Amino acid sequence: MPNPAPPKIPAVLLLQDGTRFEGEAIGSTGTTLGEIAFNTGMYGYQEIFTDPSYHGQILVMATAHIGNYGTLPTESESSRVQLSGLVVKNFSPFGSRAGNVTELQQFLEADGLVGIAGVDTRALVRHIREHGAMNAIISSEGLADDELTARLASAPSMQGLELSSRVTTAEAYDLGPVDGLKVALLDLGLKRSIAQCLADRGCRVRVFPKSTSFAEMQAWGPSGYMLSNGPGDPAAMPDVIEVVGQIVASGTPVFGICLGHQVLALSQGLQTVKMFNGHRGVNHPVKNLRTGKSEITSQNHGFVVDHASLDAHPEIELTHIHLNDDTVAGIALKDRPVFSVQYHPEASAGPHDSRYLFDDFVANMRAAVEV
Repeated sequence: MPNPAPPKIPAVLLLQDGTRFEGEAIGSTGTTLGEIAFNTGMYGYQEIFTDPSYHGQILVMATAHIGNYGTLPTESESSRVQLSGLVVKNFSPFGSRAGNVTELQQFLEADGLVGIAGVDTRALVRHIREHGAMNAIISSEGLADDELTARLASAPSMQGLELSSRVTTAEAYDLGPVDGLKVALLDLGLKRSIAQCLADRGCRVRVFPKSTSFAEMQAWGPSGYMLSNGPGDPAAMPDVIEVVGQIVASGTPVFGICLGHQVLALSQGLQTVKMFNGHRGVNHPVKNLRTGKSEITSQNHGFVVDHASLDAHPEIELTHIHLNDDTVAGIALKDRPVFSVQYHPEASAGPHDSRYLFDDFVANMRAAVEV
């Protein structure tokens, strides 16, 4: 028999512009701050909650039911829940499916995640879409609104915030077959599925901490470099931008994803800008300008490469474009085996339309080795 549902504890969500929602606490009791964002995915909440790219954010789930299929140990994208806070409409205290299921409530509570349920998330998502991303606070400690407002005023803006150092690996580690093509993966906030997609293609992957120098990675003798996803403002990472510039100058094949795409662009003289409310979900349409084909993609980012900055760099090709707003979704260097995309081709959770990009990267490495 499942454990009885815990008693409901009142909670409040307060946005920076004064908008207020009431509900009941989920996860741990407490108070938490972060930039509020929304995800339109209808499934994959465990993968989403454990994605390091969400570090520092309070996430609103647009789908109405969360928790009904629980969690499984094999479906986490990192070692813990990465959100600063969670907002849902209907929260199920019980999860049901085959396997060793842990209730989502227990899963969130184990990592101290503070959340709120019973919120009109449709109204909240529309508010964010109309007014843009902003900081917010969730509290289930009975604090007065003036205290919440005072705490909210102390929260830093996501713009200018470096967060990768909080989620990167502490030490380098390996995975994949020992005799495969060697990929140096710079961990800026890595989802496990990215490394696994390389290992599944026969690559020997060494995951390096964010602070690793080019010389340290080069000494391992990699056939290619992967630049991972991650949280925060890419422009606040000058050390990483410099290292990526050195990687590109070496002529070795490079593949960047999400934040990795952004720091690659910055290393080549392009600019990044903060979006009004970002792209987060598993149903974003992207067009491959080389093939003319469209892909349904998984995305999670609040910054984007400035389209206008491409005009001054004819050596950089625009390879993919987001079909909803024409933002830059992929670039490639015309004279080197270097490319990157703004979305998540590993797509866990999400469609696998774009996994061919891992094959393209492997092909680039093989071609370079054969020269």
